[in-house]
Amino acid sequence: MISADDCAEGAEQRLVVEVEGDGEREAICDTALYGRSEAGDELILNVQASRLGLGSGGFDIVHANLTRGLGGEGTPGAHVMKLNYSSIQHAVLPVEGEDPPPVDGRPVAACVLHGQLAPLAWAFSQSAPGARLGLIQGPGGALPGNHSRTVAGLRRQGLLGGFITAGPSYGGELEAMTVAGAIAHGIGVLGWDAAVCAPGPGIIGSGSRLGNGALAAADSLNAAIALGATALLVPRMSDGDPRDRHRGVSHHTQTVASLVLGPALVAWPRGRDPENLGGLSLRAADADLDGYAASGLPASTMGRTLDEDRAFFASALAGGTALAGLARP
Repeated sequence: MISADDCAEGAEQRLVVEVEGDGEREAICDTALYGRSEAGDELILNVQASRLGLGSGGFDIVHANLTRGLGGEGTPGAHVMKLNYSSIQHAVLPVEGEDPPPVDGRPVAACVLHGQLAPLAWAFSQSAPGARLGLIQGPGGALPGNHSRTVAGLRRQGLLGGFITAGPSYGGELEAMTVAGAIAHGIGVLGWDAAVCAPGPGIIGSGSRLGNGALAAADSLNAAIALGATALLVPRMSDGDPRDRHRGVSHHTQTVASLVLGPALVAWPRGRDPENLGGLSLRAADADLDGYAASGLPASTMGRTLDEDRAFFASALAGGTALAGLARP
């Protein structure tokens, strides 16, 4: 290893490494699992994603530090494993203990892309000042919760009132074994006024209807409905994506809507022509694109700016506005 810089609030390190036969390249190290790496350390890297040229996850990841061993501190008293039976299994203290109070109809939104999170959280804060919005990260994208700079920035600015990683996702401020457990704890115990379930960065996917990480949103909505929450789907829309299946309302959103097993709402940018999404009810809401553009928060998606893909940001902003409306007494 050649050099290291802190990133993502110190929970990860961004490294420059020398790989035999490939020269210098970048890698990341999860310091919660492995501790800090230092210049001169000998590392084992997982290089598969970078060699496949994956756009959203195409970087090398430290799998082991041969110089320092396993330097992560761990969690005292933890006994529930995450990533169990893999070589990076580790123990956590889950929030699921005694049964929490009921959620009493409080709203739970589900996003299908990590990039929807910042505009949603900003719009929520604008429409419901002082209300607490909590984030639940489940499967579908990156599993390490400490990998997202967006989440760290939203927490610093007070736009997220808490962060739980659920299921195989790990590394949040709190850990949950299930998304249902995270929803119940966030609302019933922590007192969140609303929750948003979203994948980490870098959604997994294919061109097929059922082969994509966005379907985790359907599981989150179904859990919310079963717990008695008001469920809100935040659709993925685009007027700039070069792929036909993602133009307008993405096929990801259409599939999620078809898999929702109970009554749910769909946040819809006010003024956009309504569409049929599996019989789910559309809830029109404002989307302040100019206000968000001036906020300084992330304003690009898959290389496209807000002006190049206004529909994407309008749908996420409408999601935050609609969620705030549902969170009011």
